[in-house]
Formats: sequence, structure tokens, C-alpha cells
Amino acid sequence: MTPDLWSYPENVYDTGQNLDVIGYDVEATDGKIGSVDEATHEVGQSYIVVDTGPWIFGKKVMLPARVVTQIDPQERKVFVSRTKQEIKNAPEFDESAFKESAYRDRLGEYYGRFPYTGDGL
Repeated sequence: MTPDLWSYPENVYDTGQNLDVIGYDVEATDGKIGSVDEATHEVGQSYIVVDTGPWIFGKKVMLPARVVTQIDPQERKVFVSRTKQEIKNAPEFDESAFKESAYRDRLGEYYGRFPYTGDGL
């Protein structure tokens, strides 16, 4: 697992901005997957929770901050470096356990399998 999977890439999120991305559209590499329902900016523990709406039958998914490649405040969009299928195949979002380390470890193990290129897209 990438040690900083739970931190935003340096060029993506300026901690001085305190940017609120809740409600922003989320774009996978192959199209829109939903909108941000929740987001954190804690060092080493950051993530976004995406409400996928009808795309995966109203489910939510949790994405580690490292998969975010760009935040566009003008367009109100968050871009991520995963395909729709990769996100759909991720461990199911667990509303009651998503802040626990065991759930994060499982999610980190899943997303850590994909090569991180550094440039995102």
C-alpha cells in the first residue's frame, strides 16, 4: 500500500485554500460517476465519499485522496485517476465502519494495487 494513499497529491489541494468540494461533480477517467457527499482534508487520513446516484443504484463509494488528480473550482468538478469500473469494483462503502482502520486498510489494499503514475490522467 502506498504510504500516502490518504493524502492529496501536492499539486491538487492547497491546504491554505480550505476548499469545500461537497456537491462537486466527480469525473472518473471515462466519465462522471456522481457528486461529492463528504470530504476530509486531514493529513494522512483524507478521502472523498461519492454519491453515485443511479449509476450504481444509489450507492456511495469512498475514494482515498491520492486518486484525486485535479479539483476545478470554476467547473465545480473533482477529477480522479480511476475508471468507472475500477470504482464500481471497489469494496462496498460501509457507513458504519468507514472511519475505522480495518475498512481503510481493505480500501487501501484495493486502490493500492493500481499503479500510481503521479500525473493522474
